[in-house]
Amino acid sequence: MAKPPLSPDELARRYGPHLNETPAGGWQQESRHPAERLVKTHCCFCGQQCGLQLKVRENRVTGFEPWEEFPFNKGMLCPKGVKRYLQNEHPDRLLDPLMRTEQGFRAAAWDEALDFTARRLREIQEKYGKDAVAVYGGASLTTEKTYLLGKFARVALGTRHIDYNGRLCMVSAGTAYKLAFNVDRSLIPWSEIPKAQVLFAIGANIGDCAPITTDYVWRCRDNGGRLIVADPRMTPISRNADLFLPLRPGTDLALLMGLLHVVIRDGLENREFIQSHTTGFEEVAESVRPYDPRRAAEETGVAPESIEKAARWIARAERCVMLHARGLEHQSKGVENVLALINLALATGHVGKEGSGCTMITGQGNGQGGREHGQKCDQLPGQRSLTDPAAREHVARVWGIAPEELPGPGLTAQEIMNAIHAGEIKALLSICFNPVVSLPDSNFTRAALERIEFLGIIDFFLSETAHYADVVLAGSLQEEEEGVTASVEGRVIHIRKAVDPPGNARQDSWIVGELARRLGKAQYFPFQSTREIFDELREASRGGIADYYGITYEKIDRQLGVFWPCPSPEHPGTPRLIENGRSFFPDGKCRFNVTQWRPSGDPVDEQFPVYLTTGRVVSQYLSGTQTRRIGGLVAIYPEPRVEIHPRLAEAHGIRDGDWVTVTTRRGEITLQALVVRTIRPDTVFIPYHWPDGRSANRLTHRTLDPRSKIPEYKVSACRIRKAERPPEWAVQKGPPQPRAQAPGAPAPRGGTG
Repeated sequence: MAKPPLSPDELARRYGPHLNETPAGGWQQESRHPAERLVKTHCCFCGQQCGLQLKVRENRVTGFEPWEEFPFNKGMLCPKGVKRYLQNEHPDRLLDPLMRTEQGFRAAAWDEALDFTARRLREIQEKYGKDAVAVYGGASLTTEKTYLLGKFARVALGTRHIDYNGRLCMVSAGTAYKLAFNVDRSLIPWSEIPKAQVLFAIGANIGDCAPITTDYVWRCRDNGGRLIVADPRMTPISRNADLFLPLRPGTDLALLMGLLHVVIRDGLENREFIQSHTTGFEEVAESVRPYDPRRAAEETGVAPESIEKAARWIARAERCVMLHARGLEHQSKGVENVLALINLALATGHVGKEGSGCTMITGQGNGQGGREHGQKCDQLPGQRSLTDPAAREHVARVWGIAPEELPGPGLTAQEIMNAIHAGEIKALLSICFNPVVSLPDSNFTRAALERIEFLGIIDFFLSETAHYADVVLAGSLQEEEEGVTASVEGRVIHIRKAVDPPGNARQDSWIVGELARRLGKAQYFPFQSTREIFDELREASRGGIADYYGITYEKIDRQLGVFWPCPSPEHPGTPRLIENGRSFFPDGKCRFNVTQWRPSGDPVDEQFPVYLTTGRVVSQYLSGTQTRRIGGLVAIYPEPRVEIHPRLAEAHGIRDGDWVTVTTRRGEITLQALVVRTIRPDTVFIPYHWPDGRSANRLTHRTLDPRSKIPEYKVSACRIRKAERPPEWAVQKGPPQPRAQAPGAPAPRGGTG
């Protein structure tokens, strides 16, 4: 039975602006309630996975305390971490399975909802074939759930089409690292960042997207380290940079090739490292010969003198850390961008030693662990390739099936949506993925979901995508099921269960297991706990690149995390990869890779002369399904705004706060202007956390990197104009959405506009 609505007084008590915030005397307070307990766990949001303690009383999360012993954040939290506990008792929480009717959704019993879901999946596969069904996973799931989902798709459904929303995050970096090192993970732990003499951050808005990492940056500066930042916007850390490189969106590759050109031209490359630990240098050296600083400056808009200075600082430093994130990777040449950065690191010998290395800043909560163990369309557990016969044999043996029963690689996330739109994929089961908001060209996504024959959603809130569903299965929050995640460093950490799911909601792994049983595959899913899932995962990853075999929950607790690979119970873990320059390739050599410049898939021209780039703000997370429901976070940045330089604003008669219409080749949206001097005059920026008429992804395009298949979110062509009036959504946002579990709550499919 659904919980009754909370009274206004109860809402104010639970969600008021000062509820459970830090007392004036500090956070080190004894619990006021003898029955209250503290559960050591981690933030459910970004890839930093900061340690914290949840206050629990009578199966309710009531607040938090810092966990100062956890080495990554030492008690520090960003605004999202401080407020994340407020979602547990949120009145929008799904408490029952929901099934679509002509009037909307109605609450359903679990047997009815699960039987219906399994039946529809089976019917569609019997009619159209196994691959007519696809599965979407999520990079916020624990690693046990991602492993279970990959096994479910390939064994219970027998489909090759499973991918996840991490496809929109880290895959360009992962693809490049595997090409260069044969491993997909940051090369160093964060504790080595303060030891660098030079920090080079490119396409990484650390202050908004990885706030706790700023502490490591400032400690490096305190130790005398220099900071170089390359970005079209002057983000918070760049305001204190020793050298700022304000490049045009989408020109990172030209900048990086120009930097390497200077290093080689001036004889600053580390020949000893190159000869001992790498292959392919001469081909790369030849490929960057045309990219002298003047040509690089023409492409990027960065002064030649700044390019020369940055190259010399990097090459002459004894220790250099190179930090990169989505600005470098969300491009149709994202893999080349990261390879060019790796080429620079290899050429200068900044790999495999303390205080040096390439470091990918993972964006999503379990973005690292979520791609290691099987929900990525081309990978099996342990970062094994799905096309490798030995890998298939190993995993098939663990799963109790024949290798030939394993499907081959399938479509990626955007390609799955393209296939739904084309009528080739007829059914989709999705968990913790909100493609209506997060995929590019959202009108295309909506059109695809309006024509799909069956859509099943597993989630804990009714996302914008769930409005199109035939069935919504009420799942669990992170703290409602034990498991592990892998942080931005590659540190495997323990997510302790704090409370049970509320109402009739169920743990995600139970839901997936029950679907497998109804599909006739119960013998392959005998798990009674996530610990049993983890033990099978350890065996499935054994001997792989991402080897978890030597990791246990108890070992994680003792060591406050274990860095993979960890191949045996006695092994301490591996904080630094490529030790002494030895890669994960059989010959131990790191690979240089030739990169080639090409333009964006949506170039600027006379009709669309302005660059549009998108990204995050500090108080919101991904599609905003969770953070847009937390009042304390909404207050920080309540609506998306268009960042615009005063010079560009003046040319269009726009003042701060005016309504501005941004138009691309796919559509337009109208938002208020935020006139700032911290962005290039030829560029506008819009954060992407909002849906419908406020959605930045109504403007972005579906051009993909040919190798990673990541969409090009960071580079679109647009034009702007001052709007005559506010948009309809701003004038009238419509009546409040009824509680999701109430009959008739959401509109019928396609009705969310």
